[in-house]
Amino acid sequence: MYTLLKKEIRSFLSSLIGYITISVFLLLIGLFMWVLQTDSNVLDNGYANIDPLFIIAPWVFLFLIPAITMRSFADEKKAGTIELLLTRPLTDLQIILAKYFAGFLLVIFSLIPTLLYYYSVHRLGSPVGNIDTGGMWGSYIGLMFLGGAFVSVGIFASAITDNQVVSFILALFLCFFIYTGFDYIASFPMFGKIDNIIYALGINQHYISMSRGVIDTRDAIYFISLIAVFILATRTVLESRKW
Repeated sequence: MYTLLKKEIRSFLSSLIGYITISVFLLLIGLFMWVLQTDSNVLDNGYANIDPLFIIAPWVFLFLIPAITMRSFADEKKAGTIELLLTRPLTDLQIILAKYFAGFLLVIFSLIPTLLYYYSVHRLGSPVGNIDTGGMWGSYIGLMFLGGAFVSVGIFASAITDNQVVSFILALFLCFFIYTGFDYIASFPMFGKIDNIIYALGINQHYISMSRGVIDTRDAIYFISLIAVFILATRTVLESRKW
């Protein structure tokens, strides 16, 4: 499993697409935070915080993570190597977890350079260091949970098709729906008193809670459960070849 994990990471980082994907992520975040005249511009707001990062990043993740995961199984199927992979002395779950953790580690790699934004705001504060560091780390944890959930969705989307473009579009749609779709559904008057339950089914409410810097056990359980559901769904897709 560890060997497959290294292979997946090396495969992504050895391609130009990998570096372009991560660079585009950092460029977009940097533009919104420091250059473009928007409400997210740190210099214009005059506040020593990096909250704009945690507002913008989920929307960029909607495109970044499907781009990272679209090759996971779709490329194996198209190249005809999926059967060879599945005959290795690894269970289907181990193969899925290797690809999942490879994708998750790549998401973390893309987040590490954003610590430079934290350092910049830390230095720009008056006085220097006037920033809520504890809240910032809590928000990063929430963003990693969000990224982990999107990766599990992307792996599932890649497992049900042999076309990378279809995998990307499907993962994008599913991530978008799970992130904001339940909020739209809950806003319909017909649901009345159960709207809070519908809100709780979506990622947005749990991510907003964690992005405040408060790590609630209920939010962590939600993300872990969501990741587990899609990993198990991916295993079901792979096992369907035996039916």
